Amino acid sequence: MPLITAVRAHFQQQFQSTPTQLFSAPGRVNLIGEHTDYNDGFVLPCAIQFATVLASELNQSQVIQIYAADYNELHLIDLTKAITPVATPRWANYVRGVVAGLINKGLAIPGCNLVVAGNVPQGAGLSSSASLEMVLGLGLSSLAGAPLSPADNALNGQQAEHQFAGCQCGIMDQLVSAAGQAGHAMLLDCRSLEFQAVPMSSSLSVLIINSNVKRGLVDSAYNERRQQCEQAAQFFGVKALRDVSLEMLEQAATTLEPLIYQRARHVVSENARTLAAAKALADGDVASLSQLMAASHASMRDDFAITVPAIDFLVAEISDVIGNLGGVRMTGGGFGGCVVALLPHDLVPTVMARVNATYPAFSGLTATMFVCTASQGAQALEAAVTAQHADA
Repeated sequence: MPLITAVRAHFQQQFQSTPTQLFSAPGRVNLIGEHTDYNDGFVLPCAIQFATVLASELNQSQVIQIYAADYNELHLIDLTKAITPVATPRWANYVRGVVAGLINKGLAIPGCNLVVAGNVPQGAGLSSSASLEMVLGLGLSSLAGAPLSPADNALNGQQAEHQFAGCQCGIMDQLVSAAGQAGHAMLLDCRSLEFQAVPMSSSLSVLIINSNVKRGLVDSAYNERRQQCEQAAQFFGVKALRDVSLEMLEQAATTLEPLIYQRARHVVSENARTLAAAKALADGDVASLSQLMAASHASMRDDFAITVPAIDFLVAEISDVIGNLGGVRMTGGGFGGCVVALLPHDLVPTVMARVNATYPAFSGLTATMFVCTASQGAQALEAAVTAQHADA
C-alpha cells in the first residue's frame, strides 16, 4: 500500500527511527439522507478506501512532535501546558483539539513522535478532516493504553471540530470514519447515535463525481435552511422534524407558510427515503434504490433548493446512462460539490466517458471522478516490526 510505505519513509526521514504503531481512518461519502442529520434524522453513508494514515512511537518526553507530510510541516504540542487553538497552521488545530479532548477525558497522553499523511481528496466533501480526527483519536488513545470506542472517538472528533476548528458539524462524518465496515454502508440514527451495517452488493461500484463548482454562500444558506427547519419543528411543537410524519405535514399544508412547508417536506420525506434505501440496498433491490435516489435529488432541487445547474446536469447525464440499473444524486451540503452514483462496475467507464464528453461544454469545468469501495473504519494496522530494541 503506497500510502503506508510513504508514511514509513517520512517517519524514518523525520525522526531517524522506525514507527512502532500504524493506524488508518477513512473518508466517507453519504449515499442518501441529506440535511437530515441536524433534524435528528437518518443518514446512509459508507466509508471509502481513501484514508489518513498515522505512524507513531513514544519519545520519552512531554512533547508531541507531529509531522504532516502533506504540508511538509512539523508541529509541537507541549503536554505540560494548556492546549489552545493556534492561528497557523490550520491543520494543527484538528490535532490540538483531539489531544485536548483526550486529556479532558482523563487519558494520560504520552510524549510521542507522529507522522500523518492522507489521500482523501481535499475540498471534495469526502471528510478528510474527520479522517484525520479519527486516526489521531484511535492512535493517541492506543498510545495511552486506553483505545477509544468508535462512538467515543467520533464524539471527541466532533468536539475538536467545534471547539478548535470552528466548524459546527454533525456526527455522521466522524462516526462512519470510526465505525464503518468493509462492504457495508451505515444506517445511522443521528438522534440516538445507534447504527447498523447495511450490506452493499459486490456488483455495484460507488462513483463520486466532483463538479468542481466553487461553492458560494454555503454557510449563510446552510444556516438559513437550519432555521427554516427549526421553525417548522416549532410549528408542530416537536423537538425536531424527525418527529413529524408525512401525514402530519400534509394536514398542515394549508396553514404552514409555503416555503417552510417545502423545506420540511424535504426533510420528512428524506428520512423516509433513507430508511427505505437501507432496506433496498440490503435486499439488492437496485430498481427501488434508483427511484429513491432520484426522488432524493428532486427533493433537494425543488423543495430544499440546494442544487445548482451544473449538479443537475451531471445527475441527468449519469441517470441517462444507468437508468434503473443504479442510482445517482447530489451528495453533501449543496450549492456545488459532488454527485454520488451507485452503478454496475461495467458501466463506470461509460459514465466517465459521458461526463468527460458533455460536462465541460455545459459548465466550462472539468469533473474529477473517484471510483470507491465501501471500506473499513479506523483501525490499527499491522504493528511496525522494529529491531531497534532487540540489540539493546
